[in-house]
Amino acid sequence: MDFSYSLQQLEIKRGIREWGKKHLTEEAIAAGYKNRGIAPEIAKAWVDDGWGMYGLPEEYGGKPVDHQTMAMIIEELNHCGGNIPMAPNLLIMFDMVEFGTPEQIQYAVDYYKENGYPPYCLAISEPEAGSANQYMTTTATKKDGKIHINGTKTWVTSGENSDGFIVVCKNEDPSPENKQMSMYLVPANAKGVTIEPLNKIGMQIMPFSKVIFDDVVVDESALLGIEGKGFLQLMKNFEWERCVLLAELLGEAQAAMDDACAWTNERQQFGKGIKTFQLVQEHIVEMQIELTNTRNFLYRTCWKMDNGIPVNNDAAMLKRYGAPALTDCCSRALQLMGGLGFTDETRVSRLMLDCRGFQIGGGTVEIMVHISGRGILKEYAKAAEDPDYLWTI
Repeated sequence: MDFSYSLQQLEIKRGIREWGKKHLTEEAIAAGYKNRGIAPEIAKAWVDDGWGMYGLPEEYGGKPVDHQTMAMIIEELNHCGGNIPMAPNLLIMFDMVEFGTPEQIQYAVDYYKENGYPPYCLAISEPEAGSANQYMTTTATKKDGKIHINGTKTWVTSGENSDGFIVVCKNEDPSPENKQMSMYLVPANAKGVTIEPLNKIGMQIMPFSKVIFDDVVVDESALLGIEGKGFLQLMKNFEWERCVLLAELLGEAQAAMDDACAWTNERQQFGKGIKTFQLVQEHIVEMQIELTNTRNFLYRTCWKMDNGIPVNNDAAMLKRYGAPALTDCCSRALQLMGGLGFTDETRVSRLMLDCRGFQIGGGTVEIMVHISGRGILKEYAKAAEDPDYLWTI
């Protein structure tokens, strides 16, 4: 097995690091957390300089790369020291080019290039339907050649800053038995849309919102993808979304590790460097193990995706292990920096809260156990019938 970066990957990695030093200084990132969003000129520069076009189709001006390289790009971006919104922006663009009509795709790409962020954000969770998506009650009803959308979405990432929403709706009937869901593109300024900002303790750079749809009317052409297949469309990209989330957290936790090691190498107590204290060394070792294990798990999962191997179990286990592990890594960094780490004079407390949030967002770690637990047992049942089967997964 080859664990080295390719020359192309190294060039990209170095390029993003230099770009970050120029555009994503600590002052710029801290301002993004304070102002509930990254500065538009920074997001625009990410796209203008070509970094935001990686992973998109060549016919739309994109730079296709494999999943491993995309994960590396996202990790390096967030290694600048925050939960930088340009990675989630790419997830929205991936959905648009995957499911949109040529007209919808071209509009989204043109908007993205002009503004640095996509024209939509995803609205899926509801007050009574988080992981249990079948209990969502937002409906899309056909009437007189139009689509009428009614319901409430919550925890909508970047909802207060976006010009539109990809809204996941039940077709006609809100009952749990109805499995027919569709995605519709809804402008934020449409009549009947109400946006209520929500406050959270971390990731303020990507704020949450509650969005109410009160008889919002859109054309049938606002359908994104196939009618009735909206949930299947979501499921198609869930595994990749989990990889993206963990790449984001990995970059942030690595930044916390950088700060903790810099501090430990310089800090003096009791007349000697704390780097000589065994309990301090234990923190450093455990942090490095968490980073290494998560990185290996992430890149192996991406490699499997690139080779057409199913990753439903892997992506769920990655999130189940990685989100708590990287939170712990940041928490240990804070502990090593003592009282200073518990202030906003350093970034480690911010990084820890960001990582803690992703034990919930994008699917809770408990749901990841449910997903992968069932899948693992099925794989072993197959292996019991065919002793050579496990070598293929």
